[in-house]
Amino acid sequence: MRIGILSLLLLSGCSVFIDKIAGDFEKEPEVMLKELSPKAKAMLDASYEGINKQCFRDVHVHSVGNGSGGTGNWVNPNMMTLKHPWKFIQYKVYLSASGLEDLKDADQKYMERLAKLARADKRYSKLHLLAFDKNHTIDGKEDLDRSTFYITNEFVWKMYEKYPDIIIPTISVHPYRADAVQRLEKWGQLGVKFIKWLPNAQNIDPKSPKLDKYYEVVKKYDMAILSHTGDEKAVDGEEFQKLANPLNFKRPLDMGVKIIMAHVASLGMCEDYEQGGEKSCFDLFWRMFQDKKYEKNLFGELSGVTIHTRVGAPIDTLLEQPSYHKRLVNGSDYPLPAINILYRTSQFRKLGYITREEAELLNEIYDYNPLVFDFVLKRNLKHPKSGMKFGPEAFELPEELCKQ
Repeated sequence: MRIGILSLLLLSGCSVFIDKIAGDFEKEPEVMLKELSPKAKAMLDASYEGINKQCFRDVHVHSVGNGSGGTGNWVNPNMMTLKHPWKFIQYKVYLSASGLEDLKDADQKYMERLAKLARADKRYSKLHLLAFDKNHTIDGKEDLDRSTFYITNEFVWKMYEKYPDIIIPTISVHPYRADAVQRLEKWGQLGVKFIKWLPNAQNIDPKSPKLDKYYEVVKKYDMAILSHTGDEKAVDGEEFQKLANPLNFKRPLDMGVKIIMAHVASLGMCEDYEQGGEKSCFDLFWRMFQDKKYEKNLFGELSGVTIHTRVGAPIDTLLEQPSYHKRLVNGSDYPLPAINILYRTSQFRKLGYITREEAELLNEIYDYNPLVFDFVLKRNLKHPKSGMKFGPEAFELPEELCKQ
């Protein structure tokens, strides 16, 4: 019954239903600095204080595209049909959050919207734009049925060339590809320093010995792997959830590979291969993060930790440990911050992370620029008991990573 009602709403062109979930932005980001109230402007200004602009980055920004304009990007057709209603709704929400009203020239229109958001305040960080490879079987064949979308490395590189003031390219090369090493060599020689993985959605086992040659190339070019850790809910990943267990990354870490654990594994339960039973995925991340042998090549990334289903222990633990902030990196996971149902300032107010006035000011900023809002929210969070906050270093790339 529920699927039937939603299908009828969408078939009847009920865009209001989607816009109330995401993308319902009436104010233009480029006028934000002129129109914000004095108090909201003061909050924004204070958020940038103490941050080293050179290494201030948002390392987790997705590209959205369907291949329009010959980009080579691709979306699974199941996302665009009511035969798969929940995937269809999800896709419509992403389009709305991205500011896209139709699919014509979607790839370029998305980038134009992203550039508007990033350039609205020159103090905001550069964006690491993510490519995204397809799901592959263990023998290296593309598995389109299990692939949600595909963003080519070439597209991301072209966007870097077109928007050099705001974009840093992050490639995605599936390690099961027969030519994975050659592909890595190509981008390593061009100076690319970051690689995107989503093991749950792409079917990547980080602990497999088959990946050792891949890891050697990553080390050769001093690259870092930004990988999702913990459960995945934004795209299909249920079949391979166990692959994003933080403990699976001990093999590349022990080889000296730089690993950035996206979302600090802040969602889901993971098998504890070492001590038995199940633990929260974050607990396993935190155990590894405190291990001194990984202090030079394991980093935690903050995107998603403010989504309402993740709020709690991960944020509390990180806020209370300022000595570890220098190994954190900032990420927005845009366009997710533009899906307003995922972020609830009222929740943070009720739990004591922000005041009522701060919630109102953050809402004001959100109406103009959800990308900047994500950063300002994290900068203003205070531990409900100790009052501790994320230091400026949590929003800068560590020295080991700030090279591109």
